[in-house]
Amino acid sequence: MDNIYSLFINIYLENMDNKDSGNIDTINQALDNAAAGKFHFKTFLTAGMGFFTDAYDLFVIGTVITILPMVGWILTKTDVALIASMSLIAAVLGALIFGRLLDYLGRKAVYGLELVLLVIGGLGSAFLSFKNPSVLIGWRFLLGLGIGGDYATSSVIMSEYSNIKSRGKYVGMVFSMQSIGLVVSSVLALALLLNTKLIPLGDTWKILLAVGAIPAAAVIYFRRKMPEPPRYTVAKGHADEAAKNLKSYTGIDVKMDKKKEEVNAPWYTLIKDRAFLITLIGTAGSWFLMDWAFYGNSIMADKIFATLITQTGLAGLIKVTEYAALIFIVAALPGYWLATFTLDKIGRKPIQITGFVMLAVAFIILAAFPILDTKGYVTEFLIVYGMSYFFMMFGPNVTTFVYPPEVFPVTARGLGTGISAAGGKTGAFIGTFVDAFIIVSGLSIMMTVLAVFSILGLILTVLALPETKGRSMEEISREKEYTQTVQ
Repeated sequence: MDNIYSLFINIYLENMDNKDSGNIDTINQALDNAAAGKFHFKTFLTAGMGFFTDAYDLFVIGTVITILPMVGWILTKTDVALIASMSLIAAVLGALIFGRLLDYLGRKAVYGLELVLLVIGGLGSAFLSFKNPSVLIGWRFLLGLGIGGDYATSSVIMSEYSNIKSRGKYVGMVFSMQSIGLVVSSVLALALLLNTKLIPLGDTWKILLAVGAIPAAAVIYFRRKMPEPPRYTVAKGHADEAAKNLKSYTGIDVKMDKKKEEVNAPWYTLIKDRAFLITLIGTAGSWFLMDWAFYGNSIMADKIFATLITQTGLAGLIKVTEYAALIFIVAALPGYWLATFTLDKIGRKPIQITGFVMLAVAFIILAAFPILDTKGYVTEFLIVYGMSYFFMMFGPNVTTFVYPPEVFPVTARGLGTGISAAGGKTGAFIGTFVDAFIIVSGLSIMMTVLAVFSILGLILTVLALPETKGRSMEEISREKEYTQTVQ
């Protein structure tokens, strides 16, 4: 049901002049119709390794926070909440800054710099925190700026090199590298915790934080060497340069005419154009609601599983990590990749709707039957909790990432994606910070809140988001309305 969205789109289309976009169409159609090639895989790998790191760094911190008091750190409840959530609030700022710069300076000017921040923040957290919570919080802030920047840039880069047929798959693959980061963070943590005689806890937390910098550092060079995406270059009025970049990066050769064209869609178009504003509310709002559930649940996993286990101290941490690894491997990872490989068949909107519906069901069950969160119902709890993770991934966690670069015009695409990602990370920050206090009142209350949010996410998806499957980004975002030809 696209009623509200379609209403405004039709109003615009009825008054829209048909324009021949010449060079812009030539470049866009060449990429839209391109067969799967090596450049798609290269772009995916370059962008995806950042998302491996994003997920690893964001979720390994839950284990680290539990270790720190065991090795002499003195942490207040506020310290714990800020260490867990600071990178998320910083990601809001990072997404907005990098999203705007992506449009203002160009993709090539900024792509890769977000990973520099991420690497410095990760290594600083590991080796330069000096048992000082405030210093660690500062490093996590820098790390978060890089993570937010990656959310704003990588989906845009991947979408602008994708074809119509497989765009959802390619962009989804980038994001689904998050699943590998989740699994590695829990499995590596478990391996180190089971070998504390060989590697003391005092070194374990440092290793866990430092490892996240490795994959990000490995692809900084390749991000910096990527040419300006041809879709953006031709839209800024540089047709010859766009054709040259297209040939050098993809091997596709096209001929340009003498006209120069640009898409005139300044950043404030997203606010002044009512249809864009509705879509922006849909992308940012649904991402906000989903991330509250995802990050609050994941980073607070040790608290959620606490009543299921009898062990305490290191043994309790090991058991919690085992449960987390089980959920990530059995439920989350398959959900990510099933969504990725069905986005272009089923569609973004049906998958997001299905995910929110099933999340609401899972959270309502956990809220209505608190007995499940007891030692006598471990298997039953893990099944329902695992179901929530599966449909989070085969649902809004993947689709909220894929949607934004598809629905905004090329010269405002970075900002639209950045605002959407900032909405998500705002939800993640609030969820992680607030859930640390809500869960003290009982898991049922937290799950009730998450059920309500899932229902709101469902409503927002139905009313504010279009279906983008099988459509060009230029059609979806109505770029021709903003096209101006200059001789």
